[in-house]
Amino acid sequence: MKFRPNSRWMWALYVPLALSLALVALTWFATNRFAGFGYAPDERSLARMHASPHFHDGEFVNLEGTHVMRSGKTWEMLKRNFAGDEMRAPICPLPLVRDAARRLATPPASGLRITWLGHSTTLVEIDGMRILTDPIWSERSSPTTWVGPKRFHPPPLALADVPHLDAVIISHEHFDHLDMATVQALAPRGVPFHVPLGIGSHLRGWGVPDAQVHEHDWWESESLPSGLRIVSTPSRHFNGRGAPGRTGTFWTSWSLIGPTHRVFFSGDTGLTEQFREIRRRFGPFDVGMFEIGQFDPLWSDIHLGPRGALDAQEMLGARVMIPIHWATYQLAFHSWSEPAETLVREAALRTLPVLTPRLGEAIEPTANPHTEAWWRALPPIAARCP
Repeated sequence: MKFRPNSRWMWALYVPLALSLALVALTWFATNRFAGFGYAPDERSLARMHASPHFHDGEFVNLEGTHVMRSGKTWEMLKRNFAGDEMRAPICPLPLVRDAARRLATPPASGLRITWLGHSTTLVEIDGMRILTDPIWSERSSPTTWVGPKRFHPPPLALADVPHLDAVIISHEHFDHLDMATVQALAPRGVPFHVPLGIGSHLRGWGVPDAQVHEHDWWESESLPSGLRIVSTPSRHFNGRGAPGRTGTFWTSWSLIGPTHRVFFSGDTGLTEQFREIRRRFGPFDVGMFEIGQFDPLWSDIHLGPRGALDAQEMLGARVMIPIHWATYQLAFHSWSEPAETLVREAALRTLPVLTPRLGEAIEPTANPHTEAWWRALPPIAARCP
């Protein structure tokens, strides 16, 4: 007896197939032919990855046992995501310092100046060099401009106004730290990109010349002509860029060791005993830039949060902290200003020095600057904007 498909059977088969193909085609178009997801490590990157002592069974691993999320907590996370009543994004415009370009035209008197530009993007001026960290100027933290977490505020400094750079350092491949559009805008300047193992393939795929790409394993370093050393130092995180089955790239913190000053940049990380080893080799640091926001207790192995940031400050011997990774994108469940509020309260209890600059504010941390809890001027709940 011959099989004769009826219209209901045909509908059940072809409609899902057609919808799936349409979704793939839309994603292909929206992500610039999937380029926004990045590229699988090429042979050169793979060779270095396989040679790393931190690469096991086809993937990078942390030195401590690490969970991306506490086991058995998926349902709890989903409930909090959809049922929480926190004000996760500000309802009023955030105060931006708009004269960063003017300030940057004059070298810092102390030899060290940091300008926080939002999230984990900072411009570090250290002993005559300018280093840009985890640059993202895009409106969305996403492989596409169509959907994804949207900025709370415009960049306080236009990308065209960023002065000459001596290096760009990138901590890992997540979209809020490695942004294709920003990388492609910076590449024509000839600036060197210092990245963890594997990320070179993303950059080369996006058109960055090979000579500008410098891949690092932990503890590897490179010296700039001024004598500043850029050192890849351990962190505790994970990788991923939305492409299943692809070999993931490495993650890192960065230590900037100058003739006079020393700066630590955490990237994304949970607490790790390696911070004590970093201090032994390179500390103490004049300033530590630690991630405090877009965290959750369920992710404590891979994100510091405000209390973990203070622990890290003590472990690394950072004389002062500048918090990063907050007030730009909503990637977690807490209210947008809660990490900063907890940070300043806990720092006062521990008598640890913390600076909380406004977005775009250039400060010299060794010159005893004064900063304020600027977020307190904004309403914590839905209300009239000041």
